[in-house]
Amino acid sequence: MSELATGNRDDALDLVQDAMVKLIDKYATRDPQEWGPLFYRILQRRILDWHRRNTVRRRVLGFIRRDDGGDGESLENYPDGAARPLDQLVDAENLVGRINPALRALPVRQQQVFMLRLWEGLSVKQTAAAMGCSQGSVKTHYSRAMKTLRSKLGGLDHEYK
Repeated sequence: MSELATGNRDDALDLVQDAMVKLIDKYATRDPQEWGPLFYRILQRRILDWHRRNTVRRRVLGFIRRDDGGDGESLENYPDGAARPLDQLVDAENLVGRINPALRALPVRQQQVFMLRLWEGLSVKQTAAAMGCSQGSVKTHYSRAMKTLRSKLGGLDHEYK
């Protein structure tokens, strides 16, 4: 989930490590049954913070580059060089090559709900606890994510029911 949200394996691993350290530091005495949703909640907050920091960083660096007489290219134009596991499977399955960009195009909250519900197998209640929102919000984000994915992926409706 972290790698999908950041697009960079190193940043993703840093976020997961930070979330694990925070979980151990603050919640080690909690019931182990609570650790899963707590971890995902911490990770979700780390991902949102990462997005905020990078947005500010891109704006500031883009502004500085233009002021320094640079060519004005933004950092988004530079490849991140990270190998993405789903991208490596495109040759084996064309489906994966279509799902990855579709997931990346989703808003962060929809990505997270989709990943927690479908890939991690959490219930609506567990997902709500992990994300710090209501169960209705989880259902709404999941429904919107599924609708978007179905429309972007065309004839693959049967794969996502």
